Amino acid sequence: MQIFTENNIILNRDFSDKEEAITEAGKILVEQGYVYPEYVDSMQKREQVISTYVGNKIAIPHGVNGSENQIIESGISLIQVPHGVSFGKGKTAYIVVGIAGKNNTHMDILTKLSEVVCDIDNVNKLINAKNKQEILNIIGIN
Repeated sequence: MQIFTENNIILNRDFSDKEEAITEAGKILVEQGYVYPEYVDSMQKREQVISTYVGNKIAIPHGVNGSENQIIESGISLIQVPHGVSFGKGKTAYIVVGIAGKNNTHMDILTKLSEVVCDIDNVNKLINAKNKQEILNIIGIN
């Protein structure tokens, strides 16, 4: 199974709060067969422990330690939020990337993603992308 496909991307969404955004990122992972529904709760718990906002207009929600048994396959979801969603004071995410890493692939996925999103030009391209293929090309993970 591919880690990241067009089916894992939602363009132009608005959310009232970070919990709603995290739930949607997790829902994509569930619907695409990467995780069990309980993983979404684990993603919310992670956010309560420590913010998954990583800077550069990006949040990367993922499960807490011990949630590995809720992951079926490694996968990534991405939601474009043109108006942004608050992940705390001064922390507005315009891109929300849900991650589920099976068999210790979590850090590999984060490393590949961080190489892309540490460049603000790439982040702005993701925010302004008009179609899912543009996003797939920028992220470069499949």
